[in-house]
Amino acid sequence: MAGEKRGDLGSVLVIGGNGFLGHHIVNQALESWNCTSVASIDLRCTRNINDKASYHECDITDAAKLTEILQKVKPDIVIHTASPVASGDNKTAHDLFRKVNIGGTKAVIEACQNTGVKALVYTSSASVISDNENDLLNADEDYPVIRGAQQKEYYSETKAAAEELVIKANRQEPSRLLTTSIRPAGIFGEGDVQTLAGLLRAYDNNKSHIQLGDNTNIFDFTYVGNVAHAHLLAARLLIATAASHTIPLSHERVDGEIFFVTNDSPVYFWDFARAVWRAAGSDKGTEGVWVISRGMGILLGAASEVFFGIIGKPPTFTRLRATVSTMTRYYNISKAKRVLRYEPLWTLQQGIDRGVGWFMEERKKDESKKTQ
Repeated sequence: MAGEKRGDLGSVLVIGGNGFLGHHIVNQALESWNCTSVASIDLRCTRNINDKASYHECDITDAAKLTEILQKVKPDIVIHTASPVASGDNKTAHDLFRKVNIGGTKAVIEACQNTGVKALVYTSSASVISDNENDLLNADEDYPVIRGAQQKEYYSETKAAAEELVIKANRQEPSRLLTTSIRPAGIFGEGDVQTLAGLLRAYDNNKSHIQLGDNTNIFDFTYVGNVAHAHLLAARLLIATAASHTIPLSHERVDGEIFFVTNDSPVYFWDFARAVWRAAGSDKGTEGVWVISRGMGILLGAASEVFFGIIGKPPTFTRLRATVSTMTRYYNISKAKRVLRYEPLWTLQQGIDRGVGWFMEERKKDESKKTQ
């Protein structure tokens, strides 16, 4: 990533800049782009620190404090990645999703409009067009967003609601804020608390020989560095649009638009899992794999939900997890390639090696602390 810079971004503010995706955006902006300044707003700014960035602690649902920070930082572009982890299906989790994803995003839009921010890039999710029942094959931006009773995952419902707010805010008078939405699919990499963390936990617990379904389901996983790259490409084009006196032609517009972003390399779901386990040291391959049918997996997920419900703990395995890991879900990113000029900077295997390598390094650090 060293060498020539990719372009000028002015002053950049990443909301959720200490989080998984956010800190990758902060690091890439500083390393690969010309920025007058890079700042982060997060609930807590204690991890994933880059010495060249400035950090500001704030609950994004606190509109007054958020506006105050934006007035101080004066960003040209805001990249909004903040969101709770997409797990939990109880009232507490739902309240949090609604508060942060919808209420927080509303506060972010208003703060941007009130402080002269030129552009806002929002991190949505590819899951907003999935009902978690029907397969998605080469799905693109023309697919309908699944809302209400059809949307089985409340997290996705709140991400879709927030995305709608962001797109509606595009070019609204009097601020003329430019907005766009990025929909990544299956993000993984360094700092990942879901995809890689879950697969490595299965490996540590000697469950890497269990496979749900027949592994004919194709899935899109996306390395976090590539997702960060897409956000910064969108940011650059929005800044260029803001400086122009004319509105771009419809086929080249970024503002008011939505883009799917993947690694552009759909893969059989369990092939990806086994590639992660290989990177972690497994030499098993497909020998001795215990295949559980999709139907049986869903039954086991239901039983797990009941059991953990009785003991009052979040279930480690659910019906939704069983369904998603046996579904086909991959996306067409022609629009991102054409309009954003997006191409993955890292292959799927490079992403796996980097992500798993990071986890191994973290474990070594933890072990050395224990022995001190």
